[in-house]
Amino acid sequence: MESQIIRIHQQLMHKEISCTELVQEKLTLLKQNTHHTVNSLLETSALTLAKKVDAKIANGEKIGILEGIPFGVKDVYMLQGTYTTASSQFLKEYKASYTATSIQKLLDAGAIPIVKENCDSFGHGSSSENTIFGAVLNAVHPDLVGGGSSGGSAVNVAKEFTAFSIGGDTGGSIRQPAGYNKVYGFKPTYGRISRYGLMAYASSTDCVGPIAKSIEDIRIVLNTMSGKDVKDQTTYGSEVISEDLNSSKKIKTVGYYRNFIENEAISKDVKDDFLAIIEKIKATGIEVKALTFFDADILVSTYYTLAMAETASNLSRLDGTNYGARIEGENLKDTYSITRSENFSEESKRRIVGGNQVLSQGFSDEIYLKAQHLRNQISARFSEDFKEVDVIVSPVTPSSPPKIGESLNDPLAMYLSDAYTVGFSLGELPTLTIPKGTSTGIQITADKKQDAEVLQFANFLNDIL
Repeated sequence: MESQIIRIHQQLMHKEISCTELVQEKLTLLKQNTHHTVNSLLETSALTLAKKVDAKIANGEKIGILEGIPFGVKDVYMLQGTYTTASSQFLKEYKASYTATSIQKLLDAGAIPIVKENCDSFGHGSSSENTIFGAVLNAVHPDLVGGGSSGGSAVNVAKEFTAFSIGGDTGGSIRQPAGYNKVYGFKPTYGRISRYGLMAYASSTDCVGPIAKSIEDIRIVLNTMSGKDVKDQTTYGSEVISEDLNSSKKIKTVGYYRNFIENEAISKDVKDDFLAIIEKIKATGIEVKALTFFDADILVSTYYTLAMAETASNLSRLDGTNYGARIEGENLKDTYSITRSENFSEESKRRIVGGNQVLSQGFSDEIYLKAQHLRNQISARFSEDFKEVDVIVSPVTPSSPPKIGESLNDPLAMYLSDAYTVGFSLGELPTLTIPKGTSTGIQITADKKQDAEVLQFANFLNDIL
């Protein structure tokens, strides 16, 4: 698909459209949209920045590739002076006092944030229904969910309300909604992009990543946000990914997990479509290997044990005293209890209670430490698999998006929808959803720090599918 960023950049440089007109057009679309993707519009600041870009162009100055490009920000990122709500009642009136490193890098490159986007509250969900701003509706079929937790970001990109958006991926929260809305969504290697200024859900798997309509746009935004950050000690310096993504000749062997395809949870349509992709890859002369991995239910239970434990710890700071809307009780203990009970959603409370349980005395050794041990085994297994294959392909989800309301009535089914994404999060691996092959796309995964290899093979698959 054509690069939205390059197309807009050329239009601006050739004066086919002014930046002010472009931003105003996107803002108007966002105001009129009925998919519940908007938590707040950044109209005043966006138009101010757009006028500065127009002034540079009028003066004959060159502008950078991202300069003047309107983008969206999932409402879990700090952007100084803007409402940063995490789609929660708790932070409904909270304004950020600083800007996340990843967003600041985009600002420094001249990109223009125009909207804070709807999502599952604190990232807790896989459908973007767990939000005070109304359930996000799917871009293609509005009676279906938009996916989560970055549903608003994916829908805005799919509808071209934004040129690209920045989501957050903990266990699939970029990749799954990207698949549901037929766009590209990338979870980079853990640590490639700084998490500073991203509201923590599960700190050990949280990743910043782009959602866009082309691989080239993913590459441009990824390069801009990447790099070591003194404010996030998990970050590392990474090489710039070249615009030449036609190096797929290096890919000699592709793997897929037999467990995923022979699982009872997978729908017949997704299974048949995925196996057809495997045959098309084989037809190009690339060797395909069927690998054996942990069962999907082990991956889901391991991920949610660790994620719930980390979110219980991370959200303990929200008590109405340090952060969040305070509700007074008869005494301090009562105030804490009422504040947290009234302001957290049912799903958030479910995860906090579960996290506190697995961390409690008498359970931590039996549950939490066992999950940590399993995570180490999962990571080690990935290392062994990537000695045999160059990349791994897999479905994004076992089935098509559910209808609005179904996930809320069946939390377990919602958790199981993450069966094919959470393992790669536990392994800290770079993984991209491309909107090809199955009804919710396919995932491409490579070994740690091989993000370029993922984009290269995605480019190759685009040509053969």
